[in-house]
Amino acid sequence: MYHGTMTTLASPPPAAAPALPACGFKPAPYTGPSKAEVLAMRKEFCTPALVTYYKDPIMIVQGHMQWLFDETGRRYLDGFGGIVTVSIGHCHPKVMAAVNAQNNLLQHTTTIYLHPTIAQYAKKLASTFPKESDLSVVYFVNAGSEANDLAMLMARAHTGNFDMIALRNAYHGGSAVPMGLTSHSNWKFNVPHGFGVHHAALPDRYRGRYGYDDTSAGEKYAADVLETIRFATSGKVAGFIAEPMQGVGGVVELPPGYLKAVYEHVRAAGGVCISDEVQTGFGRTGENFWGFQTVGGPGVYPDIVTMAKGIGNGCPLAAVVTTPAIAKSLTSRIHFNTFGGNPVSMAQGLATLEVMLTENVQSRARTLGAKLFAGLRDLQKKHPLIGDIRGKGLMCGVDLVTDRSAKTPATQECAAVFERCKDLGLLIGKGGFFGNVLRIKPPMCLTDEDLGFMLGVLDVAIGEQERK
Repeated sequence: MYHGTMTTLASPPPAAAPALPACGFKPAPYTGPSKAEVLAMRKEFCTPALVTYYKDPIMIVQGHMQWLFDETGRRYLDGFGGIVTVSIGHCHPKVMAAVNAQNNLLQHTTTIYLHPTIAQYAKKLASTFPKESDLSVVYFVNAGSEANDLAMLMARAHTGNFDMIALRNAYHGGSAVPMGLTSHSNWKFNVPHGFGVHHAALPDRYRGRYGYDDTSAGEKYAADVLETIRFATSGKVAGFIAEPMQGVGGVVELPPGYLKAVYEHVRAAGGVCISDEVQTGFGRTGENFWGFQTVGGPGVYPDIVTMAKGIGNGCPLAAVVTTPAIAKSLTSRIHFNTFGGNPVSMAQGLATLEVMLTENVQSRARTLGAKLFAGLRDLQKKHPLIGDIRGKGLMCGVDLVTDRSAKTPATQECAAVFERCKDLGLLIGKGGFFGNVLRIKPPMCLTDEDLGFMLGVLDVAIGEQERK
């Protein structure tokens, strides 16, 4: 990926708004309550803590592969996958066939009874990990927050230690305990969720102390984890958790050498290493099936992996995968999950994974990602508002700045570009500590024509902001 300073020309003339690529799918007519009625009901009966994207919220009532449709039938290209939840396409026909068949047989039975799909799915999911990693035992839950909560429990039960280390700028869930791992103040409430959690420096090569040009940046940033162990804990830790690329944090990628050094420090202190793959897993980075393989390199394996969102292509499903030794630690007490591993979620997860493997989704993410990043680099030459382009495959962050030299976050401009993309038919995300990073993480069924449309929309939206 390109990260350097570029010479830019004067703002180019306005680009023409691109037309949506053709789509042969026709959505069903919508006959439900109006958007205004839904807004009114939501305001009166739903928690006010629910947030909506966009100043004028859109109401999505149907989806098909990379497309979303509102109540008027207007079509949008989904460039965010429902916050990276839809991995292989909305309502993928093979997945829907498996789910519908299971719904007609049995919707729920707890894991105290045998059911074939949970075992079949666990076996296939375990097969996606390198054999030498020993990551072979699967525990199914319902959401990423729950998966990270369970990972913390496993780490503490297995090691007998309590302190956890996470990274600044990280996001690991919205329930009370994983909220302690999260370091964004906007996501935290005044509850004692932070007990035992310490946050090490973010290895950010764009805004941090050690940049892209420092070949030892990974080891240097890892030294802060060692200092955290020495000075913020008793010298013993239960575990360390990190996303290979921070999602909500603005697609900040861990530098080469970082995980290897950190894992050595943590294990020497008696801890285990956790990779949060909620957004980076299942081939999204293109180079590998799991994000830790992409950023950690050969032979660098975590002890626990958490996953959610794209694992089920839209259903409430998450999982924790660990080693037999760590998994055995939970047998000292009863640990039960009523809905984790239910037949319907298992059918959807298994069908999703089979599509990923048989349709070579990872290869598509690599090929399409290369084209996406090449197009974004071309836009960076044209638009001084683009400061940094980060990520791999179909997990991309575009860091907007008002001054490239000072790297001044363009927070307001990012919000405006985000809104304008929606107006032009493209749905993307935004994030980062300063709210100045465009997050592009579409379903991995995108086409070349879709990429052309996406880049054209970004060209228009960014250019309009630069001319203001």
